[in-house]
Amino acid sequence: MNDLHRHWLAWAGFRALAAVFGVFTYATNKGYPLALAQTMAMNTVVVLEIFHLFYVRNIHGPSLKWSAIAGTPVVWTVVIIITASQFAVTYLPPLQALLGTSPVPLADGIAIIAVGATFFAIIEIEKQIRLALAVKPNPAP
Repeated sequence: MNDLHRHWLAWAGFRALAAVFGVFTYATNKGYPLALAQTMAMNTVVVLEIFHLFYVRNIHGPSLKWSAIAGTPVVWTVVIIITASQFAVTYLPPLQALLGTSPVPLADGIAIIAVGATFFAIIEIEKQIRLALAVKPNPAP
């Protein structure tokens, strides 16, 4: 890993952290209970990680092409398992009681997905700029 990759990784991590704290602050500013604000922040982390997974699946090319999206079936299996687990933690009363979570309202759930999609768009655009500006070696004559 070179310095540019380290810099990019730190910058992406900072933006993810800002997104999570942004969602938490949004929830607390709306007067939501602490448990709901924490649940929304936790769901934001999971959504960001899913979007980031699809970003890194094709780190040296565009992520929004069919071969990258279809990818390996195990990726989709894992995304389905993670999503189902997240819904269980968020909406099943026994898990809510055990973990102190609260159900996220539909509009806020959509907003969390929008935050993840925005994060994905930003890092994907940066990747395309980085790839376009990368120095490509000239083939030997």
